[in-house]
Amino acid sequence: MSSAVFTLADLKRILLEGAGADDGIDLDGDILDLDFEALGYESLALLETGGRIEREYHIALDDDVFTDNRTPRTLIAAVNGLLPSVSTAA
Repeated sequence: MSSAVFTLADLKRILLEGAGADDGIDLDGDILDLDFEALGYESLALLETGGRIEREYHIALDDDVFTDNRTPRTLIAAVNGLLPSVSTAA
């Protein structure tokens, strides 16, 4: 089940589940503005990540989502822009 907001913790979990992590890369560090390539995630790993995000959050990502959003910060913003907003009105 997905939450109403896609977070850095969600992205890290999905990255690790889908592609693992390269030795020497600390996903618990300050990674928000690091390029996915610098984090050790190449195109195949990112395709798997995108598929997992789509399935878990029931959204469709553009084919160029990782080309246009090369860092965790921008990808998180892009995914959140596609999520339906949750109304709290009673």
